[in-house]
Amino acid sequence: MATTEIDDLYETFRGMLEAFTPVDATKRIRMFGADEAKVAAVVARHEREMLKIRELEIPRTVVRDNRDTWYTGPQPQDKAWPAITRILESDGWGVESLDSLDSSSTRIVSLLNHPKEREYASRGLVVGYVQSGKTTNFTSVIAKAADRGYKLFIVLAGIHNGLRRQTQKRLVDQLVLPNPSNWSQLTGLDHDFNAPENPASFFGAKNRTHVICVVKKNAAVLRKLAQWLEHAGPYLEDCPTLIIDDEADQATVATKSINPLIMRVMGTLKRSVYLGYTASPFANLLIDPASDDLYPRDFVVNLPKPAGHFGTEVLFGRYALEGESADDVDDGYDMIRIVPDDDIDLVRPASKAEVDGFVPEMTPTLTRAILYFLLVTAARRVRATGNPHSTMLIHTSVNTAVHNSFRDPLQGVLDYTRSNLTSPNFESELEAIWTEETNRVDAADFGEQPVPFAEVMQHLHGVISDCRIIMDNSNSDDRLDDDDGPVVAVAVGGNTLSRGLTLEGLSVSYFVRAVSAYDTLLQMGRWFGFRNGYADLPRIWMTEELNRWFRHLATVETEMRQDIDKYMAEAETPLTFAVRLRTHPSLRVTAAAKMRSAITAASSYGRRRVQTHYFDLDDDWLRANIRAARELVAAAASQGSSMQVNEEHSSYVFRDVPAAAILTFLANYSFHPESKEADSGLLGGYIRSRIDAAATLKLWNVAIVGNPIDHDENPFEFTEGVSVGRVVRARLDTTSVVDIKTLMSRRDAAVDLAGVPANANETAIFAARADQLPDHGLLVLYAIDRVSNPAPRKNQARLPLNANEDVVGVGLVFPPPRGGDSEVSGYVSADLTGVYIEEEDTSSVEGDDE
Repeated sequence: MATTEIDDLYETFRGMLEAFTPVDATKRIRMFGADEAKVAAVVARHEREMLKIRELEIPRTVVRDNRDTWYTGPQPQDKAWPAITRILESDGWGVESLDSLDSSSTRIVSLLNHPKEREYASRGLVVGYVQSGKTTNFTSVIAKAADRGYKLFIVLAGIHNGLRRQTQKRLVDQLVLPNPSNWSQLTGLDHDFNAPENPASFFGAKNRTHVICVVKKNAAVLRKLAQWLEHAGPYLEDCPTLIIDDEADQATVATKSINPLIMRVMGTLKRSVYLGYTASPFANLLIDPASDDLYPRDFVVNLPKPAGHFGTEVLFGRYALEGESADDVDDGYDMIRIVPDDDIDLVRPASKAEVDGFVPEMTPTLTRAILYFLLVTAARRVRATGNPHSTMLIHTSVNTAVHNSFRDPLQGVLDYTRSNLTSPNFESELEAIWTEETNRVDAADFGEQPVPFAEVMQHLHGVISDCRIIMDNSNSDDRLDDDDGPVVAVAVGGNTLSRGLTLEGLSVSYFVRAVSAYDTLLQMGRWFGFRNGYADLPRIWMTEELNRWFRHLATVETEMRQDIDKYMAEAETPLTFAVRLRTHPSLRVTAAAKMRSAITAASSYGRRRVQTHYFDLDDDWLRANIRAARELVAAAASQGSSMQVNEEHSSYVFRDVPAAAILTFLANYSFHPESKEADSGLLGGYIRSRIDAAATLKLWNVAIVGNPIDHDENPFEFTEGVSVGRVVRARLDTTSVVDIKTLMSRRDAAVDLAGVPANANETAIFAARADQLPDHGLLVLYAIDRVSNPAPRKNQARLPLNANEDVVGVGLVFPPPRGGDSEVSGYVSADLTGVYIEEEDTSSVEGDDE
């Protein structure tokens, strides 16, 4: 059948293939008179399209049970997603940013359950960055899910009215107003959920609209919603539902009221997906996976960092991780200014007893921060580009009385500045501030031009006249509302400004709030985000201690995201991996109640398989690796205590090889830079530390696994008398990096063990290893055919390797931690020991993805 004919047929039936489950879609295609050959061709083409989505490199994902994808991207008849793209284009989004949003939201929708599945209750987590466009991402996910048949959308928008209103407005502007006839709203800008009398008017067969509901994570509100949905009962039989939990770590995890109510809402729905969004997933990753809770058991998505985003590492730098040197990490931009410890009691009460009657002092650092803010706002008016708003955040306390105490002193600074603008001495003071600050950060590094002080002064009087002082807290009617045009404001606040709510045009922050946990600290950083047109100008005033804490937090974030990326590369699932979270002596990872299920985690390779699946095809690189492998096998043959040959599986095992031979091999073998976990320095350092600390890993078994020799006309020789047939490992065709996806099978990880069934899962294999070889490591070598033509197989999109030399692959298997071996303090993770997972065996000869 011609390719063009298949393409035409696929486009004809593509909507049907996504609108129905695969079985139902195939039946309907047959009803149109297509013969079996055409049906098979169309289905095969659809499977190839799904595979492309599944293997998108961005965003990074970890999924359960190789979760099937079904959504292959936008279609011409869609309404909700095209409306969003038009709005974003009019807002100045470029092609690259739109493509990234399209890719990430498509991948997330592909992981949702097909809306026509009979019954489901899935749980996923999307990990983003603070102020990085998570709302735009989940709005796009809602749009694409609506275009494919999801009916009800419940958005849990934090715990404050300000964020709920802001989220409602965004969703109405981008979803409802462009297609008003397609949507029904259960909430409005100024009212949270109040149960309508007739559920049938929303969910009955005659109502074809999508239903959207934006609610606070408030017990009374969620209880009313759950009761109303329970009353709607029969009408919800055919109501695929997507629950978006914005700021999913806040008020959701381990709370006695909110958590059960979310579960109750899900219990009213036959088809539902809970999708948490957060930039601080620490609490979510520590939920007990074995409980009936909101642990992201089905998938975790790691959103890419958007171009131009200011995050923790950009501002604060970070510490080097294992295997890195100090030269490998950046110190961050020179934008942090230190508030002396002596100032703290002058800008916030030292105790609760001192709250009443507290009046803050306008210390030199606070006054300088305010003056710099006025200068920055004037400079931005000179540039006349980027975000039109300009704000300053002052955050010293959560107490509303303390917030209110700032109003008069701040107004005094504004009044003094206005009345002294013509004073030569004061003008010289302002010029000194501007010159010093702009000399410390080069505008050219951000593609900007410096703004001369004389031009700044021309706009300063107007800035002061426009500047408002806002008390943004739960007891104040003041709000940073931009309905009346660009805002210039000094905002004093606490919790209402620390979660989700965007401070538009934030230029200067004065932050001395006492915090006790990672998630609180990260969310308080309202300065993270995009600074288009003024990326060289933001400044943050904080204590030295907070500065160190943020640098530590940048390290925690980087390591956490690397863990997610590692496990994605190893085809792990949320129920078989536990992301490690580095601890700190002065900070909790999250609130104590949210850490009840946390355990001390192994910062190590203990009980893990490490395997190469990225390769460089440079001839010299390949030949050097072949030489390193042959030298290792020669050393193993001469130094090991015995050699075992298994002709059935075409394997050799050399036992009791000294660790020195392994360390020499690791020093000589080149791993691909993309390999997050397979790193010579990390592996060698870990082995040495275990030998020194616990006298384990002194001896290794070295195995060679291949195809039977009669399958290879010219078998690969490792050393005299040790030859195997080459294995075939074709590469993915969806990535520019040479990626074979999976090298070794679970059976290969047990090649040196006795009595382990061929279909044993990883838990059984490591249990056997702990019993038989508790102190031994295993290193497995593979000779991969240089051509490696892919076999025609279902759900595979592969290309030949086409290297000039054969490729040597390496797998290492480390024994489980024993007696403190590999268990180190400094990390926590979720406890996965009580989680049962069924696993299928994979053949090492055929090279299946696991």
